[in-house]
Amino acid sequence: MDSDTVQKESSPSKEHQQKYFKKSIQINTRTAIIIAIVIIIGVLAYIYKGVFIAATVDGSPIMRLTIIQKLEKTSGKNLLDSLINEKLIQNEVRAKNIIVSDDEINSQTKTIESQIATQGGTLDAALAEAGMSMDDLKKQIMAQKEIEKLLADKINVTDEEVAQYIKDNKVSIPQGQEATMADQIKSEMRNQKISTEAQTLITNLKSKAKIQRFVNY
Repeated sequence: MDSDTVQKESSPSKEHQQKYFKKSIQINTRTAIIIAIVIIIGVLAYIYKGVFIAATVDGSPIMRLTIIQKLEKTSGKNLLDSLINEKLIQNEVRAKNIIVSDDEINSQTKTIESQIATQGGTLDAALAEAGMSMDDLKKQIMAQKEIEKLLADKINVTDEEVAQYIKDNKVSIPQGQEATMADQIKSEMRNQKISTEAQTLITNLKSKAKIQRFVNY
């Protein structure tokens, strides 16, 4: 057998080896990528397990979805109605270009803090007990201030109204406490007006808005 014949017979073998080697590299690379992805998913699932799992009992998980489903059954309708009302108010606030400044929010926060301090407590402790953060409180204050500004022309309480309330309800006022009691009564009457007028406003906004519900509770 001459050398040319040997070379011809050996050439296909080398080509086959090269092809096999390339395919082997591709398979190994693909496997390494799959393993890396699995590891990454596993690490993320461990780090963010609270997103999916609320608790475990002897290793058996209680899924957050289960809790959400039960909450929707018991209070889903009320919560959805509340969120719809919030959205209606937000849209009206934007439409009327109402702005609540940081100074207004901070001032109200300090007022609340002072009121709690007079009772021997602290704002941080009160928030912790209520399961709220300072950011939650400021959002509530902003929402309240927005409603007050929307209803500014309907929630004013005059001194005459206060005097009539005291007379009609035969309120007994200790001597020397007239001004303090009048301020307290005025504040309570104003809050009552806010509550009543806010409900009227929401009813009117609902009658004009296009609301589509995709979930029935």
